[in-house]
Amino acid sequence: MDRKVRRHAREMALQALYAMRVGGGELERCVDFVVSESDRPPVEDSRDYCVKLLTEVVARQEWADQLIASKLQHWDLDRVTFIDRLILELALIEMVNFDDVPPKVSISEAIEIAKIYSTADSPGFVNGILDAVYHDLLAGKSTDS
Repeated sequence: MDRKVRRHAREMALQALYAMRVGGGELERCVDFVVSESDRPPVEDSRDYCVKLLTEVVARQEWADQLIASKLQHWDLDRVTFIDRLILELALIEMVNFDDVPPKVSISEAIEIAKIYSTADSPGFVNGILDAVYHDLLAGKSTDS
């Protein structure tokens, strides 16, 4: 799958996850809404990847949040901005559960998405958390998803 297609899928996943968490909608319905409101229609592969990623995030949210919390230093998970938390959840799921995407690509994409959708401090914060998890993966430490 082309990297632009995956980027679009990740952005749609972020928007749909936001809609799900704020509005309480169902996964497919939120994806359909994001697709209908988009100024660029997705190709079938991007929608499929978006749904696949969201399905995993919904199933493993608690695990992802625990992993994020374990990497926070002197912070409570509730202090992490909502959008950064969603970006981290999506990236962590992709890093750990999607073997066809190198972890460094997931990290890089999350940083770029944070630049677009979050605050000026967010890319560095997202990078720090994901890099800590990546080093745990390299060291063979368990991230049990």
